[in-house]
Amino acid sequence: MNKENPKVNNTISGVLVVDKPIGMTSHQVVQVIRNGTRIKRAGHTGTLDPRASGVLVVLVGPAVRLSQYVSAENKRYQATIKLGEKTDTYDGEGEITGSSDIEVTYEQFEEALKGFVGEIKQVPPPYSAVKVKGKHAYDLARKGEDVNLEPRLINVYSLDILEWNPPEVVIDVHCSSGTYVRSLAYDMGELLGCGAYLTGLRRTKSGRFSLRDATALSKLSDAFETNSWYQYLIPAAEALSEWPSITLDNEEIELVKHGHRIPREEGQSGLVRAISEQAELVALMEYDEETNEFFPKKVFFT
Repeated sequence: MNKENPKVNNTISGVLVVDKPIGMTSHQVVQVIRNGTRIKRAGHTGTLDPRASGVLVVLVGPAVRLSQYVSAENKRYQATIKLGEKTDTYDGEGEITGSSDIEVTYEQFEEALKGFVGEIKQVPPPYSAVKVKGKHAYDLARKGEDVNLEPRLINVYSLDILEWNPPEVVIDVHCSSGTYVRSLAYDMGELLGCGAYLTGLRRTKSGRFSLRDATALSKLSDAFETNSWYQYLIPAAEALSEWPSITLDNEEIELVKHGHRIPREEGQSGLVRAISEQAELVALMEYDEETNEFFPKKVFFT
């Protein structure tokens, strides 16, 4: 690898969107990026199981401080579901716990999908990273212990059939962060009375980033070797590009850096991106209606 001045990397901040391959954990992908960029501060914004592929958004440098906001963005998946069987893990990794004849028509499956659209309560899979009394649920499940997880509120914005080829069905899932597609597959199987489990999962979108923005990890690894990976780095400001923004001049940037408020004649509620005239992310700021000022919540430009 071309080892240029490592001090340069200390100021780099941005987003690498990876098309995660099947067989790797999300953490392993982040480790490849840490090693390749020589930037220790890096983290993903939404775990993909080893058996899943697709969009994995990795924040590097100071941009990692955007994690809580980027992680909360909506996700989109292409999910392959097998009807007629169910497993203890709700996917192909587990043991088959039941099977049934498939007497489900396209129309019946489509109608069943409608019951999972909207704000619904979902119970996470017993083999999941959810913690129960300080321990991961999957650790308890592997020991044969009963795992009773509390249902969580999620939002499913749309469910559409992409391919109908029983016993397999491919659907498009547009949902909120925190949704377990494995649970969706299991719950559909229970509703239809035939059982079902997830056999394939590909994340096609995470927040504003889609597969069109993603780079294969193998291609990124080659770029690390030639030190040309910077071409794939997306500015941190684009990670929340759907947020409203305000532009700060140099004098205002200095004020924000020191925690001062910025007056504006017209504002809006909630958080906004504050960017420089060069389109660099300066801070995340919140509007105070009483004073007509924006005050900094997180400052990135130093």
